[in-house]
Amino acid sequence: MIRELAITDFSATANDTVWDVRDSKAFAQGHIESAKNQPLDTLTAELLATTDGTVYVLCGGGSKAAKAVALLNEIDPNRDIVHLTGGTRAAKAAGMTIVSDNLS
Repeated sequence: MIRELAITDFSATANDTVWDVRDSKAFAQGHIESAKNQPLDTLTAELLATTDGTVYVLCGGGSKAAKAVALLNEIDPNRDIVHLTGGTRAAKAAGMTIVSDNLS
């Protein structure tokens, strides 16, 4: 089941699974604190089976995340999948903490 939640209304807990589905370079340039990089082309039934509970999905602005939640819903239509709308750009614009990896 797909739900939508504005990124600005999201507050992560330690048990949340948050996947940023952008490529690793975009992820390293800036992502929300709780996100794990899980590029769109890595989303599989096996991966989904290794996670518990709700899966929150975002990208930079929303287009890749929309594809990802549709794919995850096809894999398991009974799973609670939340599309964090607005993505990292909206989080940054709202003043949320954005983490970037040092790319020396």
